[in-house]
Amino acid sequence: MTAARVLCDWGGTRLRASLEVDGVIVERCEGAGIGMLQGRPPTEVLLAAIAPWRRKYRIRSAVLCGMAGSRNGVAEVPYANAPVGIAAWTESRKTVGQAELALTIAAGVRARDFRRIEDVMRGEETQVFGALILHPQLSRGGHLFLLPGTHSKWVEVNAGEIIRLQTFVTGELYALLCESSSLLRASARDAEAEDGFEAGLERADQSDLAASLFETRSAQLTSGKTGGWAREFLSGLLLGAETRSMLRSSALPPGGAVTIIGEPALAALYGRALARSGVHSDRLDGETTVLAGLRRLASIEQGAS
Repeated sequence: MTAARVLCDWGGTRLRASLEVDGVIVERCEGAGIGMLQGRPPTEVLLAAIAPWRRKYRIRSAVLCGMAGSRNGVAEVPYANAPVGIAAWTESRKTVGQAELALTIAAGVRARDFRRIEDVMRGEETQVFGALILHPQLSRGGHLFLLPGTHSKWVEVNAGEIIRLQTFVTGELYALLCESSSLLRASARDAEAEDGFEAGLERADQSDLAASLFETRSAQLTSGKTGGWAREFLSGLLLGAETRSMLRSSALPPGGAVTIIGEPALAALYGRALARSGVHSDRLDGETTVLAGLRRLASIEQGAS
């Protein structure tokens, strides 16, 4: 009999679902994130998204991570408290039934940040644990992970357990400044300029973030920089400020590398920011790691049943 299940990473801005048949991903689909449903019931949205798969295959289960476990999601799942390893995290899952479908939802993680202030994440922990599953050497000793996105997460792992995490709203801040501020409205020319990113990184090394932001606009007015250059400069400035803040926290083990998990283009930008400070980075694919974490949840749930 064909074994089919759905593996779903459902964040605040995007739904990414994968259909796995006999251990192989055969189809994918995307949809609105939990924060974009505008009052539509999340379970209804999920069932509609995977309806073509259910008509074709005998699907009895779906495994979800991310904002699907938030109070606005499919079902609220309490955070697992750090320090937390894979076993304790999988035990914190919740399974609910809906339309003859068992929905297993991952817990997020609650931890102190590098200032000892409470912080949380939903979804990124699945990628971190997926990375530990795929690369067992990362479960030995101390490691620092970076998961860039709308809300970037820096996660400290020691002996296979998530110990601390720090959130930066860099992606959200970049979007807000691009869309709602005056910083990018000073030039009618919009040609891309790759050197803008390096200029932003350099400025982040030299000056406070708040004091440097207006240069995004003034450089267009006084130096003839294009809107494209300004976007790149703003990106480099924000990423540079974020990486410098984390490196000052001494979160990185001496001589250690940062493991970046995420989309290749964004991971490459963070890699450049880290390299400027002399820090090596290794990059892992975000989709591959989240699928490994979701598969572990699915196998635990199947064993429990």
